[in-house]
Amino acid sequence: MNVDGQHSDDYRQWLTDLKLRIRHSQIKAAVKVNTELLHLYWDLGKDIATRQLDAAWGSGFFEQLSRDLRSEFPHLKGFSVVNLTYCKRFYLFYSEDVKIFQQLARKLHQPGEEFIHQVGEELQPTVNQHNIIFRQVAEEFESHPISQIPWRHHVEIFTKCKTLKEALFYVQKTIENGWSRAVLMNFIEADLYAAQGKALTNFSRLLPAPQSDLANEIIKDPYNFDFITLTEPYRERELEDALTENITKFLVELGQGFAYVGRQVPVKIGDTERFIDLLFYHLELRCFVVIELKATKFEAEYTGKLGLYVSAINHQRKKPIDNPTLGMIICKTKDNIEVEYSLESSSQPIGVSEYKLSKLLPDNYKSVLPSIEEIEAGLKSIKN
Repeated sequence: MNVDGQHSDDYRQWLTDLKLRIRHSQIKAAVKVNTELLHLYWDLGKDIATRQLDAAWGSGFFEQLSRDLRSEFPHLKGFSVVNLTYCKRFYLFYSEDVKIFQQLARKLHQPGEEFIHQVGEELQPTVNQHNIIFRQVAEEFESHPISQIPWRHHVEIFTKCKTLKEALFYVQKTIENGWSRAVLMNFIEADLYAAQGKALTNFSRLLPAPQSDLANEIIKDPYNFDFITLTEPYRERELEDALTENITKFLVELGQGFAYVGRQVPVKIGDTERFIDLLFYHLELRCFVVIELKATKFEAEYTGKLGLYVSAINHQRKKPIDNPTLGMIICKTKDNIEVEYSLESSSQPIGVSEYKLSKLLPDNYKSVLPSIEEIEAGLKSIKN
């Protein structure tokens, strides 16, 4: 096909639009397939649990069911013994969220307008009524958050989370951030649920309710910096260097919405030029976030210094459409009482958190390891 001029431009535009529509249809199809798979596992788990099939038929039930299903559907995965037991756990775990799924049993036993026959006083719904009921249940299932993440994500969640509330927290975070299973596993291992919103702040006192609630939610305590390695003892600049060298992982640890602006950001205060450790902008809060790193225990004077930086950003960078700037101190350790007193005396919205860092090398590790020159000399002696 030969096209030129305007026709060529029209074709390229149409092709670009077509590719985009195809990608969207592929995504929708993938989501639909995932929802159907989860619905199948849900129904299978429900049958096993409510009918107590494994208890009624003995310890070999799952092995027998696995053989029968794999024999009938040899090209389908998901019918291993382990996965079938997961189906039961999947149903039992999430069925506690009764807002949606408690209606299923009631609907299946409610009499409809049409009936095939009557046995005693029990009215039997027709096949058509059953189809309508199950379609309604399927729609409810599709609207529930658990239908929106992959099966293997669910396995990680319901096998590791202690409560339904914790599990639904990770389900929602996965949906919001598009986490891969590996990222999800890392956050569960780091106990993000326990850390989220646990920092000490004065946000409720200094910010209006909607912003203060969200601001409190995004601040964690502690932060997990195990993606970097430092030599003991280390200084704040070395910690800052390591975090900015791993800025992508640092942003993941901070959470959704943080956009990196810069490090050692200069601010002119009177005749003195000062430098902010790290400056971010939070896209949901619509505000700048000033972060000061401290490789030591929290000291009360840190709050005053950070308050000065927050005020400077409000005067020099904040636009009329931006919300008030937030300050964050991330320190090695802290005394909560001292932090609370310090925050009470501050007129700027500030949060204080600790960080965890387990990958520390001894200060003499370099003297123990051979140098590059020694390694090269050793290799030459082997060759000779």
